[in-house]
Amino acid sequence: MRAAPLIPLLVLAACGSTAANFSPEQANIDTARAALRGGAPQIALQVVAGSLQRRPQDEAALIVQGDALTALGRYDAAQLSYNNVLQRNPASPGALLGLGRIELTSNPASAESLLLAALRNDPRNTSALNDLGVARDLQNHHADAQAAYRKALGLDPQSSAAMVNLALSMAMTGQADAAVRMLRPLASNPGATPKLRHDLAAALTMAGRRQEAAQILSADLSPAEVRQALDAYVSARAKR
Repeated sequence: MRAAPLIPLLVLAACGSTAANFSPEQANIDTARAALRGGAPQIALQVVAGSLQRRPQDEAALIVQGDALTALGRYDAAQLSYNNVLQRNPASPGALLGLGRIELTSNPASAESLLLAALRNDPRNTSALNDLGVARDLQNHHADAQAAYRKALGLDPQSSAAMVNLALSMAMTGQADAAVRMLRPLASNPGATPKLRHDLAAALTMAGRRQEAAQILSADLSPAEVRQALDAYVSARAKR
């Protein structure tokens, strides 16, 4: 499948699912969501477990549980949480988004269908729009992917995930110089993550600037890993 080489490049947006109504458990759910945003899914799982003991069918809690399990790589358990929600609310954007995200690595076409269903019920969900772009890029439908990223940015111009993915999608379709211009300010920020620096290196490689990309990657990777990464970036560019 062609999807696999692109997965390390593209960025999933943080889940933005919300409950329709506030409940007595809202403080716990908000705390769990904050833990997820902070990169602590195990803590999120522990926090939301208390809410689910008291209200086993709470939609918001089940979605947060699914999101935390997904972040931990426990996909089968996450699917059970999302499907539990969909049995009672087949239109739940959060559950559809969660299932779509799980499908991305194995079946991007199925992921696209799930994400479109989520967007029919929540058309302003920027996480779903960003992930829809990822699903389309993984199928080499880059123009449609870029349309999804641009729509997400129209709703939230500060969405770094959509911005990075748009730049990488452009790089994969022959617009690597423009992608470099988009990514360099983000990657040059003092708080930039290694992942963001590597995204810039990917765009530089696709622009034919392999030596500059190698210099960036060498701060985090061994020489052998640098060569492997550069070859993967070239392969991604060739599959447009």
